[in-house]
Amino acid sequence: MLIDSHCHLDFPDLSEKIAPILALMKDNEVACAVCIGVSLEDLGRVLALAERWPAILASVGVHPEATGGREPSVGDLVELARHPRVIAIGETGLDYYWHKDAPEWQRERFRTHIRAAREAHKPLVIHTREAAADTLRLMQEEGAAAAGGVMHCFTESWQVAEQALEQGFYISMSGIVTFKKAEIVRDVAQRVPLDRLLVETDSPYLSPVPYRGKTNQPGYVKHVAEEVARLRGLTYEDLVDATTENFFRLFPEARSKIAQ
Repeated sequence: MLIDSHCHLDFPDLSEKIAPILALMKDNEVACAVCIGVSLEDLGRVLALAERWPAILASVGVHPEATGGREPSVGDLVELARHPRVIAIGETGLDYYWHKDAPEWQRERFRTHIRAAREAHKPLVIHTREAAADTLRLMQEEGAAAAGGVMHCFTESWQVAEQALEQGFYISMSGIVTFKKAEIVRDVAQRVPLDRLLVETDSPYLSPVPYRGKTNQPGYVKHVAEEVARLRGLTYEDLVDATTENFFRLFPEARSKIAQ
């Protein structure tokens, strides 16, 4: 069974279609999707989905692009992480693509999430865009390796991947790996150690081929896994087995939560 390690089922494009989304997951043998928190204000929707559906788990965090909402404290995140369906802290990290002019608040928010993950003993879900050097530096300074986690929807170079791997992090491939012009991502997908690799959709974004341009959903993670297996010269079954075992190694409490 596959795992979609990162999606946003609470977003409008998906939240009204949960029943058919879950049906496609079942048809494509996707056992679980992790619905990722991006703001404190919207977290109730994320938790409600995870509470209702055994195949959905959750994370808690404030996205690096989020502005205008309440800023989380370490205590806020630690308390929220106690929810029985929460397995991770994030989505957190740095995004200088949209916020080149004022990144200091992003850096401070990222530090808060790392500290909370260490205190809560939950892995981190990290986003980085045009900010790899600072992302890796803050991870090192704040001891992110003590919490562990995943570099989600990875789009950076192999050199960046190596440094994240050295800090004990996993690397997650999204539908971008199916795009023919995404040479850097496809190169990384072939080089990451098999025992440190995850797959995801980042739904409703980044639909893989053959659904590119359409609304993404967790059932489509099958196409991500198929392409990663092809690039690595593995059978699909071996890739599924490896990434699912990796998921449970990174998020050990998830195994029993999915079964509930």
